[in-house]
Amino acid sequence: MADSQFDKAKAEAFSKKMLGILNDASVAQMIVIGHQVGLFDTLAGLDPSTSEQIAQASSLNERYVREWLGAMVTGRIVDYEPADKTYQLPPEHAAAITRAAGPRNLAMMMQMIPMVARVQQGIVDSFRAGGGVPYSAYGDFHKLMAEMSGAVHDISLVDITLPLVSQLVDRLRTGIDVLDVGCGSGHAVNLMARAFPHSRFTGYDFSQEGIAAGQAEAQEWGLTNTEFAVRDAAELGDVSLYDFITAFDSIHDQAQPRAVLRGIAEALRPDGTFLMVDVNSSSNLEENLDHVLGPMMYTVSCMH
Repeated sequence: MADSQFDKAKAEAFSKKMLGILNDASVAQMIVIGHQVGLFDTLAGLDPSTSEQIAQASSLNERYVREWLGAMVTGRIVDYEPADKTYQLPPEHAAAITRAAGPRNLAMMMQMIPMVARVQQGIVDSFRAGGGVPYSAYGDFHKLMAEMSGAVHDISLVDITLPLVSQLVDRLRTGIDVLDVGCGSGHAVNLMARAFPHSRFTGYDFSQEGIAAGQAEAQEWGLTNTEFAVRDAAELGDVSLYDFITAFDSIHDQAQPRAVLRGIAEALRPDGTFLMVDVNSSSNLEENLDHVLGPMMYTVSCMH
């Protein structure tokens, strides 16, 4: 490329963008830690405080808390007053990164990035040789998904989502057969089973860990109308067994989504209903250019 074609201003702007990405990625890692150790929740309930006071209120090591606060201040997440060395989380920021924010808690969602990063070498190898990374390699995936989906289901599933389907709530109260495909840790199944004791609920997932979590919660809640099984969603093999089938944020994760949807159609009874909740995005790249979570979704899609 001739020097006359090199746009110096464009190059400098891109370097600045890359530095921003580097810093933002670092802040993201520290936000995840702050979420997991409860620092944001603690800060939200404190007046301006020193690192010692914050550490004491959080029951955490002050030296680590102080370093973390440095990242939060330079990352413009937490406010800092040099005169008395106090820190404060603005309420406008707390509304997006504390557990009180419920499903709007972006710190919770940010945990997805270090989770997929743990399998990075396996993904690099897959770029070169094809294949993929075993489902079991993702460690806390189901724990993270349970936290994210639970924040949504707890406030909306029974009272908002299910009533969207005409006459469904009445049928659930009377008693029908329900299947949740890709149930993860089974929280949605158990919420529905507890709300509608006359109906029968089944959860399928590929993960033994997820199924075990669903069974444990059902037992803890004393439910007798749930059943969980480890099943490949692409090979359901059920015919006209269910009145109502759900898939909460799971179809886009399937390696063979068409096969899964065919199996769901076959598993429904003639008057059955399928309720699918999924990401509002497109299979066409050009339609995702302005999506607010576009880069994150493509990254997770590639690495999970």
